Amino acid sequence: MGSFVIRGKKLDIPIIQGGMGVGISLGGLAGAVMAEGGMGTISAANPGFKKPEFFKKPLESNLAAFAEEIAKARKIANGRGMLAVNIMVKGSNYAAMVTQAVKNCVDVIVSGAGLPLELPKFTKGTNVAMAPIVSSAKAAQVICRSWERKHEVYPDFIVVEGAQAGGHLGFSDSELVSESSKDLKTIVTEVLSTIKPFEEKAGRKIPVVAAGGIFTGSDINDVLEAGSSAVQMGTRFIPTFECDASEAYKQAFINAKKEDIVITKSPAGLPGRAIKTSLTKRLETEERIKPKWCVGCLQGCSPKSTVYCISEALINAANGDLAEHALVFTGTNGYKIEKIKSVQETVRQLMSECEDAAGGVVNG
Repeated sequence: MGSFVIRGKKLDIPIIQGGMGVGISLGGLAGAVMAEGGMGTISAANPGFKKPEFFKKPLESNLAAFAEEIAKARKIANGRGMLAVNIMVKGSNYAAMVTQAVKNCVDVIVSGAGLPLELPKFTKGTNVAMAPIVSSAKAAQVICRSWERKHEVYPDFIVVEGAQAGGHLGFSDSELVSESSKDLKTIVTEVLSTIKPFEEKAGRKIPVVAAGGIFTGSDINDVLEAGSSAVQMGTRFIPTFECDASEAYKQAFINAKKEDIVITKSPAGLPGRAIKTSLTKRLETEERIKPKWCVGCLQGCSPKSTVYCISEALINAANGDLAEHALVFTGTNGYKIEKIKSVQETVRQLMSECEDAAGGVVNG
């Protein structure tokens, strides 16, 4: 079904492990996915949360940990796969984290939770690829036009994230609750059509990567047949031995039922999909939950007015403290997880299912 080649580097399998923060996809998980010939992704959301100086010097701690996790992933992968980092546009230290990623020679910067219109100015003159995350053809067009006009470049690939994804979502609450948004394959088709003029100007293909609700190898085959060059999967890699989250975090997915997956609020100003916790229940009736501390993680977020502290909630979850103030992001299929497996077993199962659905061998 074709190849996924970015700046001369080819994936052996058409799978990108999605970036999940805080502390869910760091060097351990990313390196393991890379070792299987896929693209591993390290989240730039507070990677330094375990460092002793984190609360006094959050930026310094995050920059140091980011570099350490990048090196860790490279060591585990041992030359295989590709390494990406996921950096939220809404993050308060966006420029610093992007600069650190470029300095440490990652293969790809994936950027969403806002339009990454200024990303090219940080990667100019380097071999670091750029991949914006979009949820509509309109967003893809806006980014391509802006990059073309301001920087004379185009995306190396585009991640199209549908409404069944986990974490922050580029859809309205009403669309998510009523399930009235366009399905993933429709959005992929529309993005592919929209970017054709930009591909002609760039003189190359701009691959589209489908994300959101992809859980089985058959799901992978469906979006590849729709024109996607690869898939991005996050939730499916959480219940793996190599995932950087706590065992309690992983167990939350194994214990979850379909009705436990809800749409909830986020200080980032976007709706999010998560497993029901005491925090999400409180947010159904309480306007805001006063933060215990603040490390200034989001642009435009103030401890005096924020609905709750997302860093506090995500750090508690990553550490396995799920009883009180914890946020466990998940894709819509998170409840289907039954047991913890290795990344290798997970990837091989997915590719076997995909090949069966395709009636032959699927190449990256």
